[in-house]
Amino acid sequence: MSNDIKIRKGLDIKLKGEAEKLISAAPRSKFFAIKPTDFHRVTPKMVVKEGATVQAGDTIFYSKSSESVKFVSPVSGTIQEIRRGAKRRILEVVINADATDTFKDFGQKDVSKMSAEQIKEHLLESGCWPFIKQRPYDIVANPEDTPKAIFISGMSTAPLAADVEFILEKRKEDFQAGIDAISKLTSGKTHLSVDKRSASFFGQVNGVTLHKVSGPHPAGNVGVQIHHIDPINAGERVWVINPEDVAIIGSLFKTGHYDPTRVVAVAGTEAPKAQYFRFKLGSNIKDIVGAISADVRIISGDVLTGTRITGDGFVGFYDNTITLIPEGDNYRMFGWLPFKDNNIPSMSKTSLSWLFPNKKYKVNTNLNGEERALVVTGEMEQVMPMDIYPMQLLKECMVFNIEKMENLGIYEVAPEDFALIDYVNTSKLEAQAIIREALDVMITEVG
Repeated sequence: MSNDIKIRKGLDIKLKGEAEKLISAAPRSKFFAIKPTDFHRVTPKMVVKEGATVQAGDTIFYSKSSESVKFVSPVSGTIQEIRRGAKRRILEVVINADATDTFKDFGQKDVSKMSAEQIKEHLLESGCWPFIKQRPYDIVANPEDTPKAIFISGMSTAPLAADVEFILEKRKEDFQAGIDAISKLTSGKTHLSVDKRSASFFGQVNGVTLHKVSGPHPAGNVGVQIHHIDPINAGERVWVINPEDVAIIGSLFKTGHYDPTRVVAVAGTEAPKAQYFRFKLGSNIKDIVGAISADVRIISGDVLTGTRITGDGFVGFYDNTITLIPEGDNYRMFGWLPFKDNNIPSMSKTSLSWLFPNKKYKVNTNLNGEERALVVTGEMEQVMPMDIYPMQLLKECMVFNIEKMENLGIYEVAPEDFALIDYVNTSKLEAQAIIREALDVMITEVG
């Protein structure tokens, strides 16, 4: 089978505010946070209390359902506060960081001399295990499972998303070391997908099956790549890892330290400096972008799948993009009229945007409508490059019909695969939320 994958269905949303390819070191945050909310369906069991002193790599909490899965401090310092929400749910563990880090020493390791079980134990003990997520269900992988394959998407096609190849340009050795380690965790293949148009170092990585992908968004989604390379059937598991997290894992084996330093793209028309910054996971956003006015939406992630954070919030665990766009608190008079303006990128012919395919747009958070009892046949299928019926699947998900959901492909999808459907569907259904809730039901009922 050819390793070239051409995606024909989808939609590229071209926005202004792309990050300049310039990397600067962000000022070190005084406060960092680990957010249990970043890890879906993980119930944290705290190991430390407020006032405790920790090193980078010390365990902060573990998963109540799987005690071997540990979540560790990204920096050394003092536990400042454990912030709780309704029903005392832990929202954030805030750390008052030291000026410089001291690291817990996990020991340098020679991957070639380690078994799969030893590698797994090392990742669990060091806190690197949460970087590994599983499909189906899009949750932190269960260390007791053995995946049939591991997938890494070395590209991102989301609007204003970070350039993965640029981020890892100076971490080639760490990335290769990470590949050498995680490849031992499966008896199957380790798949690496890259942009067909690029000529990056990914082509020289050993121990992977390389796939060259082309086409519009969501071609960069790992779920789309899995569907076209090795689809998931009932009872099967595959693991997925972000490429920059592979480099963090590689650094762990080389140095013996948990050092979650990441290069993140700060993008969007409201970004004070649209460029790349280097900082540690869990940094305070205000130390990266400064003071931001209330009429700006700060998104940890991209505009389609990211999470809104406050001006004093913290960067998400899995995010390599921070997007700043205007709040949509203004309304267009007679905005329902066809051809009202062409400042909104749209798949619909009622907007003039289709006449300007290369134009970039300044967008805000306006939904331009509310939920409607109207479903346009064939609309969702235009942006779903998988061999599934998205409208029918969403209907069965809304009524939690498990048998029909299985037949329609629920095991192959994650919420991010329905992000474009959120954007283009006339009914304004929250497709990602529907899929997430349905996946949670599947975890409970099927496992």
